[in-house]
Amino acid sequence: MTPFTIQVEDAVIDSLRRRLAGARWATAPADDAGWVYGTDAAWLHGLVDHWITAYDWRAAEQQLNRWPQFKASLNGLDIHFQYIKGSSARPRPLLLTHGWPGSILEFQACIERLAFPERRGGDAREGFDLVIPSLPGYGFSAAPPRPIGPRAVAALWRQLMVEVLGYKEFAAQGGDWGAAVTSWLGIDHADVTRAIHLNMLPSWVFTPSDSATVSELAYHARVATVRSAELGYFAIQSTKPQTVALALTDSPLGFAAWVCEKFRSWGDTRGDIESRFSRDTLITNLMIYLVNDAVGPALWMYRGRAEESPPGSRVPRVEVPTGVACFPSEFIPYPPRIVAERAYAVARWTEMGAGGHFAAMEEPVAFSDEVRAFFSQVGY
Repeated sequence: MTPFTIQVEDAVIDSLRRRLAGARWATAPADDAGWVYGTDAAWLHGLVDHWITAYDWRAAEQQLNRWPQFKASLNGLDIHFQYIKGSSARPRPLLLTHGWPGSILEFQACIERLAFPERRGGDAREGFDLVIPSLPGYGFSAAPPRPIGPRAVAALWRQLMVEVLGYKEFAAQGGDWGAAVTSWLGIDHADVTRAIHLNMLPSWVFTPSDSATVSELAYHARVATVRSAELGYFAIQSTKPQTVALALTDSPLGFAAWVCEKFRSWGDTRGDIESRFSRDTLITNLMIYLVNDAVGPALWMYRGRAEESPPGSRVPRVEVPTGVACFPSEFIPYPPRIVAERAYAVARWTEMGAGGHFAAMEEPVAFSDEVRAFFSQVGY
């Protein structure tokens, strides 16, 4: 593996500012306020003004470079990852995988809490060796030659943890795509994956049983409602990702509109996106895609998953110990625990007090405490 430092050329930053300054804005409906039809144009104007006049990418770069980073070649792909050796005297590797439209930025406020808990009043023996990769085609990782899905990524992560970093076994955590990748680690790579922790349960894992209870039927009804109201993007990105990729790559304004609406809808924002995510945080997350030409390749995983797991295909049960943290504003409904146990060996099920889809970013203290508690509970 090769040490890596984020250092984006000035020309790339200047080009983005020029494109934002010269952007053409779509006509908005008269009742556009309140995000009725998607991203609120007035709010987005304010974000773009801040982006052009006040946002400091170099400061964000410095924060991301605070922790050691590397690149490693996995099956011919240069994969970027942060690697932080924790305070525990024994190796406790923990792999943290982000999703879309997130990035490694999601975990930054948790690094110190998970790797060095003694700095926050905890026990140094609970410190993890953290491995935080950028998914293939995301951020500072190279794009695959064609779409791949989370099952293929799990195989890459095994290679990273075992062959590159030399761990005989490890634990894993994730939400969104991270939950899918982590689930496949628990299925295909249980020989080296000690336990997994999830803050989202992929809905495609669960199908109605012949003897479904009232609560199970209610869960599937909630999933159907979410599909109709929130998963239009999923259908597009799972079928024709390159069509929208070409549009969003060319327009940082368009990409911001596409992504920020998800942060508002999926986070525990109660309708106020900046109550959870500052403008700088939102822009830094966008920049991690934009400065790497990763907008398009990041969408490919949806098509990759569709090809890996076509409708009707059976996903094997995860047999390694599994912890589930249920954050109340997660937009993908959690099934009843008894339903989840058909697909996962659930060892811990925790109803969290606050937070949504971007759990580690929204509630870093509660998230970190829950992750530590679960892995200690299962003897890791």
